Amino acid sequence: MRLLGIMTSVKTTRRTKQLTENGSAETELVHVLVADSGPIQSQLLTRALKGRREFEVSAVALETSALRDFMQSKRADVVLIAGNHLPDLGLLRWLRVSYPKVAPILLAENEDRELVVNAFRAGAKGIFLFTHTPFPMLCKCIHCVFQGQVWINRQQMNYVLDALSEVPTLRVVNSNGRFLLTPREEQVVALVADGLTNRGVAVELGLSEHTIKKYLLRIFDKVGISSRVELVLYAMAHGEHRPSEWMPSSSA
Repeated sequence: MRLLGIMTSVKTTRRTKQLTENGSAETELVHVLVADSGPIQSQLLTRALKGRREFEVSAVALETSALRDFMQSKRADVVLIAGNHLPDLGLLRWLRVSYPKVAPILLAENEDRELVVNAFRAGAKGIFLFTHTPFPMLCKCIHCVFQGQVWINRQQMNYVLDALSEVPTLRVVNSNGRFLLTPREEQVVALVADGLTNRGVAVELGLSEHTIKKYLLRIFDKVGISSRVELVLYAMAHGEHRPSEWMPSSSA
């Protein structure tokens, strides 16, 4: 069964009694919201999750407005996200900022490196490969992130660790889409946009602080600005992240 986009939201947690083979056991009730761009797949997944006594499940369309309306009236602990195509990671970023206590899970079809890295960067607490993993493992995944853990396999962990070791690069273009900066200058812009001081940028790139100052003056001249604040604002409006390139400290 191919499941599409999903979001799971957990209301305020309460203790509930659940019968097991050994008698009565106390467990936390997890409220789950399924957000999917495909209504049929959403219904199938919702029905499957409702079969588990520890879950209370709702469903909405995979849209920011639908999710916002739901979250304004109900509280979530866990959220599952997916869709027909690559999901809008803006939903993850919105959840991270607006509802930091919610643990989002991205339902993905494959372990695309860029998707994995960007999803965790945007705020995902887990990535579940629903085309390769049985349904009981999804239930375990939900409980895992609900308890404050991260659901990630070895390959995904390698992707994230590799990304952490890379120097970020921000490609800056003008209004005509023409690239303005050299690769090294793009790295300087990305680090400045991340809030690093000149000294911090110098340490990150293995250069002197004096060299970083010269880079910034050159960048200001190319972009047509005069301060770090303007540079950050310009980068936010005209920048796009791209794969990092290794460059020796002598590279311009």
